[in-house]
Amino acid sequence: MSAREVTLSSAERVLFPEDGVTKRQLFEYYDAVADVLVPHLNNRPFTMKRWREGLPGGSFFQKQAPKGMPAWIRTAEFRTWPRGGKGESRLVDFPLVNSRQALLWMVQMHCIDMNAWYSRVDKPDRPDWVLFDLDPPEEENAFALCVRVAHYVHDALQELGLDSYVKTSGADGIHIIVPIARRSTYEDTYEFAERLSRRLEAQHAGEVTTEWLKKKRSGVLVDHRQNGWGKTIASAYSVRPKPGAPVSTPLRWEELTEDVHPRDFSMHVALERIAQQGDLFEPVLRGKQALSRALKALR
Repeated sequence: MSAREVTLSSAERVLFPEDGVTKRQLFEYYDAVADVLVPHLNNRPFTMKRWREGLPGGSFFQKQAPKGMPAWIRTAEFRTWPRGGKGESRLVDFPLVNSRQALLWMVQMHCIDMNAWYSRVDKPDRPDWVLFDLDPPEEENAFALCVRVAHYVHDALQELGLDSYVKTSGADGIHIIVPIARRSTYEDTYEFAERLSRRLEAQHAGEVTTEWLKKKRSGVLVDHRQNGWGKTIASAYSVRPKPGAPVSTPLRWEELTEDVHPRDFSMHVALERIAQQGDLFEPVLRGKQALSRALKALR
């Protein structure tokens, strides 16, 4: 046995009771998808979201690398602050998921989705992308409206000269990623996302909102608040802890039509798509777009 081999325990534990999906099936999926997924996690501080008893038992977040983690999984130390900024900061050793074996160890630790920072350890204050996180309202045909709003965001970005890439969140929403050169700060990306979201809200009243409180919302929330130091996103090809074990799946913009349903993208479908099309999110890894000109235009 290799020193870096990960032994799977409790393989037949059912993590998704409605669907009968076991820990072994999750492990086998991540083993199969590792070659395309790991580059999206590489050298990014990783937050473990652990579901020890599967979906019914709930989850807890763990930023600090746990005791007993193999020595070959690297860590990076950063100071973190409690949510809301109140209370004392602490130094945290974040795991880095830089290999297939590290990814599989996270599955062994009952991580269902893989959550990492927007920036890498060598430039932690310089994000690789701007995120537009689209959250549909709780109503019938809401995802179709979410698709429409995603295209509003895409068109607005194109007008600003910026390419963007889209994936299902794997839950009920849509993630739009704008890869950028690592020159802009998190303050820049937050401001850019906020200005563009508010412009779209004004142009598409009733369809687009930036309102945080659900009871006050009308339309799809285009959430600029997800741009910030230490924030995480479920990576492309992550299985999400939702019925059906859906995968956060990259799509071509022309595929994103109003008859798409996020739960259509199972582990099997995700692997099939990779086999046919490769990694549609690979360009995100090579982001060289300057944000400054577009931000100036919005100002």
